[in-house]
Amino acid sequence: MNKDKIQELPFYARLAFTLISVVLILFLLKEGKGILIPLFFALLASLLLYPVTRRLEKLHIGKGLASILSVLLFLLCIGGFIFFFSLQIIGFSKDIPILETKIQELLQHVQQTISWRYHIDSTQQMEYLTKSANSFLSGAANSIGNIFLNVIGIVIWTVFMFIYTYFMLYHKGLLVRFSLALFRPHHRAKVYNVLTQTRAVINSYVMGLLIEMATVAILNTAGFLILGIKYAVLLGLLTAVLNIIPYLGIYTGMAICALLTFANGTPLQALEVVIMLVFIHFLDANILLPRIVGAKVNMNPFITIVVVLIGHAIWGIPGMFLFIPLTAMIKIICEQVDALKPWAILIGTEEKITNKSDLPDGKSQLEEEGKA
Repeated sequence: MNKDKIQELPFYARLAFTLISVVLILFLLKEGKGILIPLFFALLASLLLYPVTRRLEKLHIGKGLASILSVLLFLLCIGGFIFFFSLQIIGFSKDIPILETKIQELLQHVQQTISWRYHIDSTQQMEYLTKSANSFLSGAANSIGNIFLNVIGIVIWTVFMFIYTYFMLYHKGLLVRFSLALFRPHHRAKVYNVLTQTRAVINSYVMGLLIEMATVAILNTAGFLILGIKYAVLLGLLTAVLNIIPYLGIYTGMAICALLTFANGTPLQALEVVIMLVFIHFLDANILLPRIVGAKVNMNPFITIVVVLIGHAIWGIPGMFLFIPLTAMIKIICEQVDALKPWAILIGTEEKITNKSDLPDGKSQLEEEGKA
């Protein structure tokens, strides 16, 4: 079937082919997540470490050694962060008995309130709590095996991610030549342009995201210290890490911080924590994110939320982070292919119409919409 015959297909047939392709791609992504997740993490890591590897190679260090040193440097940074985070968790674990006591006091207060308002005595409440606890413990016991397997799976994914990162850095020239060889010679300049733009955009995005996370962690920790909140460093790091997940992570971190502060302090302190996090999130979304990360990904909020939800449905928690740069790559490809440019417009942000000659018939209404 040649190109002319494909273009002669009716709209419903082309729509059916498109929907089948989308469903097949999503199915393959979901079924192959055990291979694709560490591969995509390795791709992001290799793009981030590419400038380091190139700099080492310019110092007359062999390609293999430069790749190994880059991966070791990346591993050292991650290990340092995990070690520091673990120290904070250990400090938190020492105060768990005190936290349990305060939670018990809070439960007793709630129990008395329920008994006074709804005339349900403490015996009935304890029976209900005992049944709920037993069902929860039985469910937890059944899921211990699954949790253990998930932890092993994460460890294996991490090991393979570093192995994949090394080989991607070592064979970067081979991968570029392979990508160019897939297309006809007159398309290779455009393909190389897409590869270059993708590397630059993803590299800037990941690096900017790390800088933003560090800045938000410092601001959150400083705010917790000023308010006199316990576990300030731990909560500051936790909210900064969760902030990587667009739109949803900040509310998850806010709920955790408010709950721990409420259990360990007063309701007023919990309210102050929520107000402080909302204020820092406002600064982050309107000042830090545009200046540090910039318009590198350049996706509108609606598409971003949809992408995050799709990523969670397909790849779980890793998908909520990975589908953002993946969509950015798709947007770059769509911008370079004439037939896919409408999708790039849909993914991108709203832009005002500056060239009136680009307006179609009935342009006055579109012009007003562009100015809105």
